[in-house]
Amino acid sequence: MTMALALTAPTAATAQDSTMIHNPMLWADTPDPDVIRVGDTFYLVTTTMHLMPGAPVMASKDLKNWETVGYIFDRLTDSPKYDLQEGTVYGRGQWATSLKYHDGKFWALLAPNEGGPMGDTYIFTAPKAEGPWTIHARLRHFHDATLFFDDDGTPYVFFGTGEMCQLTRDLKGVVEGSLRHYFQREADERGLLEGTRVIKHNGTYYAQLISHVYAPGRHRREVCYRTKDLKGTWEKNVILESDFGGFSYLAQGTIVDTEDGDWYGIMFQDRGGVGRVLTLSPVRWIDGWPMLGDERGKVPDVVRPYRSGQPKKEIVCADDFSSTKLGLHWQWNHNPIDAAWSLSERPGFLRLKTNRVVPNLYLAPNTLTQRMFGPTCSGVVCIDFSKMKDGDCAGFCAFNGDSGVLTLKKNGKTVFLEMSEQKVSLSDREKAVTNVDNKMIEGVSLTKLAPKAKQVWLRIDGDFQPGHNDAANFYYSLDGQEWKQIGSKNYRCNFDYRRFFMGSKFAIFNYATKKAGGYIDVDEFKLL
Repeated sequence: MTMALALTAPTAATAQDSTMIHNPMLWADTPDPDVIRVGDTFYLVTTTMHLMPGAPVMASKDLKNWETVGYIFDRLTDSPKYDLQEGTVYGRGQWATSLKYHDGKFWALLAPNEGGPMGDTYIFTAPKAEGPWTIHARLRHFHDATLFFDDDGTPYVFFGTGEMCQLTRDLKGVVEGSLRHYFQREADERGLLEGTRVIKHNGTYYAQLISHVYAPGRHRREVCYRTKDLKGTWEKNVILESDFGGFSYLAQGTIVDTEDGDWYGIMFQDRGGVGRVLTLSPVRWIDGWPMLGDERGKVPDVVRPYRSGQPKKEIVCADDFSSTKLGLHWQWNHNPIDAAWSLSERPGFLRLKTNRVVPNLYLAPNTLTQRMFGPTCSGVVCIDFSKMKDGDCAGFCAFNGDSGVLTLKKNGKTVFLEMSEQKVSLSDREKAVTNVDNKMIEGVSLTKLAPKAKQVWLRIDGDFQPGHNDAANFYYSLDGQEWKQIGSKNYRCNFDYRRFFMGSKFAIFNYATKKAGGYIDVDEFKLL
């Protein structure tokens, strides 16, 4: 049974009602969303930049329960930087993917935020959202672009700040002479108008963009341009200008309809250390404009799911590593080295091997991540460290440009556990690691504490509630039951657009500083 969207006041009763959708709809790093509906299923794609596989596709029947069902690509290979060699792609890689369904196929367009050939636009296609996806074409760079198919199948790309062009019917080239600006930004819109998403409804074209304005009383907002004729004049309106949840104003996303003809808007909001999170709003069509928010034009605290009775799904998942295939909830930091990890060499464990000597965490291959999430989260890993070699560093961290890190360090026959604060510096052009400021806060010798121990449990708690300063706290245990806090108390998780441009991640790592060949076995990743 389907239910039309209804708003409810954020009373104590509804605030505790687990059947409701509580904004943020996804309280985790899911920026630059594009959302479409095919039949009874909504599909969402988001930005994950330097993480691999990339361009995650998520699915939901009710706009409440989302799961990752596939990725548009396994890895990018245009440069050794994707392999953490000759620089990095921190904060770059895949951005603002556009997702469409046309003529019985799924289509995706994305352009890495790079210069030169590394920034070429990719067009992928697949028979189903889960994949397999294949590269259909590569074109010139289109910033924050959207792919759009008109009713007669003519393809277009809308991109940048008010630019558009027509593609050839085979989507492999740009129609000569079709490039043009369809609007000019206003004087106080001195930032880019980005994140274009285009739909057609009742014969009218709608282009939605985020607008950055710098005039008194005006804020970050979502604007919409509309026209009946793609070559004609476009009108403009502000369709959302709302703060939410104790944070600043939000925008960038799209709108999507249901099988019943209702409409929803999905926009992201910057939330500090946890990253950029997604909010859900009703859409009211007023004078032909898709106005987001409640009757006051504000993002509501609580909305009803579109469809009731759906099973609970999550995009962050616990894992006992009993499968022979790595779960879709995991992503590697840059391209993985497939020969250096295994789920089969010791069934029920994830084995992470060292195969390259590197100086620090930020150049370590095969670091495995999942999103930290709000309002609070607690992740635990159990690591067998008995096969580490001298100089190896392994552990668990709140990973970002500034990271809170629990590191197992093998020094001769001794294993130390350290909690440190690590801050990476990157060059502007190559994103090369130029320095890592590594401040050790507290350390203990596991060898002295438990001479016969071969494994340790490491835990990170995150608190991303408004006013709680995006705090992370760190713990260890020798039995998985009794916990001892170590290192920084209320470590501040930061969001920094100049380096990683992402929210904090739970990350499991293992790297060699002296000689490759050691390994760790991870027994489980648990969410408390």
